Amino acid sequence: MRPSGNPPSTPIGDGPIDDWPSRDLIGSDRSGLPPAGEKGDVDAVLAVLQEVPDPEVPVVSVVELGIVRDIDWVDGRLAVNVTPTYSGCPATEVIEQHIHEALVAAGYSDPLIQRRLSPAWTTDWLTDAGREKLRAYGIAPPVGSASKRSLTGQSDPVVPCPLCGSNATERVSEFGSTACKALYRCRDCLEPFDYFKCL
Repeated sequence: MRPSGNPPSTPIGDGPIDDWPSRDLIGSDRSGLPPAGEKGDVDAVLAVLQEVPDPEVPVVSVVELGIVRDIDWVDGRLAVNVTPTYSGCPATEVIEQHIHEALVAAGYSDPLIQRRLSPAWTTDWLTDAGREKLRAYGIAPPVGSASKRSLTGQSDPVVPCPLCGSNATERVSEFGSTACKALYRCRDCLEPFDYFKCL
């Protein structure tokens, strides 16, 4: 699989990973995956990676988080490219190790896990299934798109409370339990909650 400006041409099979490659996320990234059997069974690799949780938010997988960028075979060796959520993320090496271990356990011999920093990851790459899992877990998913306006803080999004659904919420702190989250409070149910910031 190679990145391009074109939307994916090959849909993935049924299940929660179905919407991962089919969404037109950003114009500078993502292409279609090679059909199963061309260089290897991509669906099988994705099924393995779907079971690898993000260590900081274990309710979502690395696939649902959108950090699995490319899957390819190089000289018969499986190569997986991963983009960290941000360059200083302390979980990056742990994630790469967990991906490697999961693939080895699934029978892939010496998979190559490569880190790709450009284009940078964006919350636009979160799958719909991943967003719903965040909400059910009590974390408000990103609101809107990672546009220049939202990144520069020119707009303060209305963040619905993931616990009661109220829009009467307020930001308590720019940073929550991790650097990629902000701490909010609901003025209706009075509960605090994390908001996964639009990055």
